[in-house]
Amino acid sequence: MDDLQAIQSLGFSLPTPTYLAGALLFSLVGFAAYRYGKKDSRKNVKWIGVALMVYPYAISETWQLYLAGAALCAGLYWLRD
Repeated sequence: MDDLQAIQSLGFSLPTPTYLAGALLFSLVGFAAYRYGKKDSRKNVKWIGVALMVYPYAISETWQLYLAGAALCAGLYWLRD
């Protein structure tokens, strides 16, 4: 428990379960999009898939995670054909 307090004293905090669930969901969607884009030689879909897998590392707020994930998924929807 002392380690957790030491980490929190440095300004770090653990992510919420909602954040973790969103990060896992969008990363799985990104992995599926990457595989589909690679298999069908669709560069836009492949790179949006990579972005979906990586962006949770750059965003710390839960609402921003869901907003960016929804926008990237919308991009996948429009670029699927």
